[in-house]
Amino acid sequence: MKCISVFTNDFALFSDIYPQIVNSPPADNEDVVVEGITVSGSGDVPASYIERMRTKPEVVVMKEKDRNIVILQHGNVFEICLPMEEPPAV
Repeated sequence: MKCISVFTNDFALFSDIYPQIVNSPPADNEDVVVEGITVSGSGDVPASYIERMRTKPEVVVMKEKDRNIVILQHGNVFEICLPMEEPPAV
C-alpha cells in the first residue's frame, strides 16, 4: 500500500483536507503543504505494517471500505494507506 503522512493531530482539519490529499497524493518522498499542514509521500508499506499498528493501543485505525483506504492516527500524524494501483494490461 502507498502511504501518505499528514502531520497534524487536528482531526477536523485532517477531515477537511483528506479529499484533496486522496485525489491528488504527493509522490514518494515529496513534501507538500496543504492549508498549512505538511503532507508527505512516505512510499510503500507492507500489509504487515498495518497489522502491527492495529495491535498498538495508542493507534486509532479507520477504514474507508468503498476505496479500501486505511487511515492510522497516532501522536501528531495521520497515515493514509492507499491500495496500490494495478498496472494496465498490455
